[in-house]
Amino acid sequence: MTTDQTATEPAAGTTPDVTTNAGDTRLWVERTGKRRYTGRSSRGAEVLIGSVGDEGAFSPGELLKIALAACSGLSSDSALAHRLGDDVQVTISVSGMSDEAEDRYPAFLETMDVDLSGLDPAARERLLTVIHRAVDQHCTVGRTLDAGATVSLTVAGER
Repeated sequence: MTTDQTATEPAAGTTPDVTTNAGDTRLWVERTGKRRYTGRSSRGAEVLIGSVGDEGAFSPGELLKIALAACSGLSSDSALAHRLGDDVQVTISVSGMSDEAEDRYPAFLETMDVDLSGLDPAARERLLTVIHRAVDQHCTVGRTLDAGATVSLTVAGER
């Protein structure tokens, strides 16, 4: 490992470890009914998953969008709090329709709603630059969507 690599970055030309998660967190879903699942983490978090329109549940596509918006928020949170205060109110909306013929989402639109009226024009532009840079460089979900990711499914017992 070179000094420029972290323990979680694979060396050039190597395959990343897909058998673990950050912080050794275990993630899984359990079927809880017809087209209903509960997503769980070993840290005790739960989320209800179902079809679009199911009351009290997120669809998988909605979870993908929420993960993207949350990642953008977390990536820019330090800069926002530093310049606008720890109690800054931020809402990030995300949208995008699936292409039913291709069964995928071709594009998403994120809108960050934050009051920048207390900043002078130069400070506003600097903060906008920092927000975009932080999201572009540190939002793992957005970077993964931009680059694409390989997904492998193994059914227990098939091998």
